Amino acid sequence: MISVVNVTQHYGVKPVLKRIDLDIPSGCRVAVIGPNGMGKTTLLSVIAGILVPQKGYVEIEGIRRRNSVEEELEIRRKTVFLPDRCWLPKMRTGREFILGVGAMYGVDMERLLDHADRLLALFELSTLAEAPIRTYSSGQQKKISLCSALITDAPILLLDEPFSGGLDPAGILAMKCLLQRMADDEDRTIVFTAPVPELVEETADRLVVLKQGEVAAEGTLQDLKRQAGGGQTLDAILERIVFPETLAQIDAYFEGEEKYR
Repeated sequence: MISVVNVTQHYGVKPVLKRIDLDIPSGCRVAVIGPNGMGKTTLLSVIAGILVPQKGYVEIEGIRRRNSVEEELEIRRKTVFLPDRCWLPKMRTGREFILGVGAMYGVDMERLLDHADRLLALFELSTLAEAPIRTYSSGQQKKISLCSALITDAPILLLDEPFSGGLDPAGILAMKCLLQRMADDEDRTIVFTAPVPELVEETADRLVVLKQGEVAAEGTLQDLKRQAGGGQTLDAILERIVFPETLAQIDAYFEGEEKYR
């Protein structure tokens, strides 16, 4: 479904992604995890076609991104990318916004109107549906942005930090269940980023762990457990793969505290 081939991306002289190779099968829920600044958003932006890598390329369903206008449009009809902080038309109502996005993706009008009502109810936005988005709280704006991605019915969802941005527990639960059901029942491919492993075990069936712009580990949770010797939690695995320096720094900090006791 999605192939990332030898992708290198840098800003100025600092490489952010280094020779990334990934194959993401159809119908998977893939979580890209790792500390801040390790290239998660950059990788998702490259897959989404927002950034053109200095080296390498991305293919979606065998079509190379940014190869031609016609092929890129074909990919974009099947793919939706939701950045962590997306632009919102603040003077439009929530309903107007998501209906407009759905229409742009060619969703049948009967399906579109019904789906909009159900999404607004699911994310507890029904009472705000006719209010301008500028009156929404930050968490409510996050919810309406998620609705705008989900209403497209695109078979490929690329979501940057879908569980952040002030999303409340009800919104997190709704999003978690939606991601599970969409991949299981509708065979949709979902790639999302997460800075920490919270909810990842319940939501993703494959993991890509980034460290210093490289793939430190990749596979199912069971694959990672086998690589780490088995019987460990995801937190413990990530401590060994991604955060060994942090653990050492924690020990050094408390050793320093001992001098003042």
